[in-house]
Amino acid sequence: MGKKPILFALLTMLCAVCNAQTENIKKLQQQLPLIHDSLRYVDALNRLGMLLYEENADSTLYYTEKARAIADRLAYPRGMADAANNLGIVYDIKGNLQLAMRYYNDARMRYLALHDSANVIQTLINIAMVYQEMGNNQKAVLHYKQAVSQGRTLRQDSIMSLVYYDYVLQYPDSISKDSVQVYIDRARKISLKYKDSVLLLAVDQLIARNYIKNNEEAKGITLLKQTLSKALAYKLYYLSLDLLTNLGDFYAPTDSAMAVKYYLQGLEITREKNYIIYNEHFTRILYNFYSAKNDNAAAFNYSKQLVALHDEQQKMSSNSGVDYIEYALKDQQLNSARTQSKYQMLFLFLAVLLCIMTLIIIIILWRSRKRSQKIAQALRVQFEQSESTMEALDLMNKDYARVIKIVAHDLRNPIGAINTITAMLQPDKTLTAETRELVNLVQVSSKNCLELINELLETDLDQQQNLKREKVNLNELLEQCTRLLSFMAQDKEQEVILNSNAPEVISADYEKLWRVMNNLIINAIKFSPAGSDIYIDAGQLNNEVVIAVADTGMGIPVSLQNQIFDPFTSARRQGTHNEQPIGLGLYISKQIIEAHHGKIWFESDAGKGTVFYVSLPMDNGAAIK
Repeated sequence: MGKKPILFALLTMLCAVCNAQTENIKKLQQQLPLIHDSLRYVDALNRLGMLLYEENADSTLYYTEKARAIADRLAYPRGMADAANNLGIVYDIKGNLQLAMRYYNDARMRYLALHDSANVIQTLINIAMVYQEMGNNQKAVLHYKQAVSQGRTLRQDSIMSLVYYDYVLQYPDSISKDSVQVYIDRARKISLKYKDSVLLLAVDQLIARNYIKNNEEAKGITLLKQTLSKALAYKLYYLSLDLLTNLGDFYAPTDSAMAVKYYLQGLEITREKNYIIYNEHFTRILYNFYSAKNDNAAAFNYSKQLVALHDEQQKMSSNSGVDYIEYALKDQQLNSARTQSKYQMLFLFLAVLLCIMTLIIIIILWRSRKRSQKIAQALRVQFEQSESTMEALDLMNKDYARVIKIVAHDLRNPIGAINTITAMLQPDKTLTAETRELVNLVQVSSKNCLELINELLETDLDQQQNLKREKVNLNELLEQCTRLLSFMAQDKEQEVILNSNAPEVISADYEKLWRVMNNLIINAIKFSPAGSDIYIDAGQLNNEVVIAVADTGMGIPVSLQNQIFDPFTSARRQGTHNEQPIGLGLYISKQIIEAHHGKIWFESDAGKGTVFYVSLPMDNGAAIK
């Protein structure tokens, strides 16, 4: 589709909005002096500019610029958006596609800010038409598809009839055959819903063209003629000119006389209405038609008319009171000046603010310096006093740790004996049920006491971890630990799954590292429900070995998460089968990992599970190559 049919599409669309233009123009011009509300006045100016595009582009620019200036002064977003759209239409009709694109895009961005979906889609159609005129069909189709997609969410869907109409009119070949009919049906349904007689005729044009394309020429031509008759009766001349072009093009290959009849009818309308652009359109069609027929006399006659029309257009442009390019340049310069002024004011404000803040900071720093000097003097005295106190406390702490270990060591033998005796009494069938229950309670209690004593003996309460580094095959350590603890997991019908891709040999304390993995896996078993899986993953990440132990158990509540690495923590909870925790396992594990210059942390979601992570460095002597 060439430039002239594109203008037909644009102006047909505008006619749908601006029906009975002459009456509306006169009515608005009479009402303008009576409008005292500034925002309504801006809307009326923009509306008048829209209606006047057909008669005089200079008048359209005059009213639009007036509306734009007032809207800008009042910071009226809709007025500025409508004015930008009007300017896009003016430059589109004038043939300056770059400026048309600029103003259409400006209008679209303003409508987006207003959340005016209908006008956003309207500007998408306008931009698609400009891309088509530029010959960029890919972008034009893309904008039509975007308009169709966004239109599905509209509550007020009247604009969509225009989308479907223009899309099918310009790019029927880019739409599947089934979709073409769907779009035509939707456009007709919307037109009927809003009783839009203009668009109903435009849709009939699409239906007729679709008939012809699908080899139903008789039905298509009949409908085109009926639509033409109604369009002329309604004085819809732009639509009529497009229909006359369609009919002439249809008859041109087979019936020259009929084709010329329709072309001449269109030419007569353009001359009567003084549509110079469309007069040139039909004159050129007739010139090309007679040139193809080798009728040199008729072709020469129409070529003279084309030259005369061209001269008339040049004369009108010269006599125009507006230099459109100069206006656009001044508009751009004004916008640049406004932007520059805005940034200058912002910079000035920031500079003043910075000076005030600098002065305040200097005063605060001076007062803080005076205060800090006094505090430093007092702290120096307190430090000297506390230094001797800390030495005494450190010595006391070491003595305290030593006493705890001595007591724990001395208690282990008698409690171990109690545990052994109760274990021996358990199978004795001569015991009564009540006695057996008491023996069982003693055994469980003694077992818990032994675990606590062992934890205490293995805990470095004075925060000293003495590592015995050796070459440790981490994969074998994890496999052995998994194999041994799988028996414990089987009691709860659980499965421990290992996926290890760690370095084969690292430098670590085997026993202590075993203790860490043992604690983490036992915790995962303890706090996971029966029948669940425990996952152990190990691998190398950058210069670290990372081990993860994941379960799908009860998780750790947020309120307890900052306490679980504390010794004798209050965050202890029973396992899913009422297993009793000691409260030292994670504290010991943290000490051991940090002694290896590593890290231990966790991620937990209450009710969904927990993942404990252990990372050990591969450098600084931690790895053996």
